[in-house]
Amino acid sequence: MFITEAFAQTAAPGGGGADILMSILPFLLIFVEMYFLIIRPQRAQMKRREELLKNIRRGDQVVTGGGIVGKVTKVVDDTELEVEIAEGIKVRVVRSGVSEVRVKGEPVKE
Repeated sequence: MFITEAFAQTAAPGGGGADILMSILPFLLIFVEMYFLIIRPQRAQMKRREELLKNIRRGDQVVTGGGIVGKVTKVVDDTELEVEIAEGIKVRVVRSGVSEVRVKGEPVKE
């Protein structure tokens, strides 16, 4: 009396593929949107930062991650710089610890 019969509809032989595509389509669109809005600009920013860190040379004024402003007196190797933070006070800074290059120095004349 309270139970009604439910009749299942059978799917058409070729109609299942379109249903799957329509259910996956929103996820694909969200992924494409995230790629263009988040992932791609982040990669470009990482490339600019790597180029900035790679091109640090003697005479550049830099700001470290801790907020210390100093002048590069020597490029020790690929990973370290010697930075003068006050007159006569030099510290070694890891190149990746530099957050900003404020003033580009003159190229070294040899």
